[in-house]
Amino acid sequence: MPRKVRQVFVYNKTKETFLAFRVTVADSILSRLVGLLGKRSLSPDSGVWIVPANSVHSIGMLFTFDLVLIDKDFKVVGLKELLRPFRMTRPIFRAESVLELPAHAIIKSRTEIGDQLVIERYEAKKSSLHDSAEAAVAAKASGDSLVAG
Repeated sequence: MPRKVRQVFVYNKTKETFLAFRVTVADSILSRLVGLLGKRSLSPDSGVWIVPANSVHSIGMLFTFDLVLIDKDFKVVGLKELLRPFRMTRPIFRAESVLELPAHAIIKSRTEIGDQLVIERYEAKKSSLHDSAEAAVAAKASGDSLVAG
């Protein structure tokens, strides 16, 4: 059974800018192997987060992209702007994972080595009606009563 595609957003806490809003997590052997192969481009707010990885290749790629290498604490330890097709990067042994992002994402976000990133998945917000219902159930369970004011 295929795994559900998970997406995260990437925020540069140091510069207070977003690198991407819809980054696909590639953490299985197959998804890491495939990465961006077969894609013709990346939309401006997307990317792929390859975990674990400390280098990449662009053999078989059809477009240029930016590469951000990060350590286990999500600190930027390497950058490669405008990685062209049919190239290989040298491993950066401090890197635990890599972000493949659209071309110019690094310059647009002003990301530099040493910046602290935040990588989180989207959480669906509960509606206020749902919150009110939960509060009523909790109040009833504790013996309190809710009075509409």
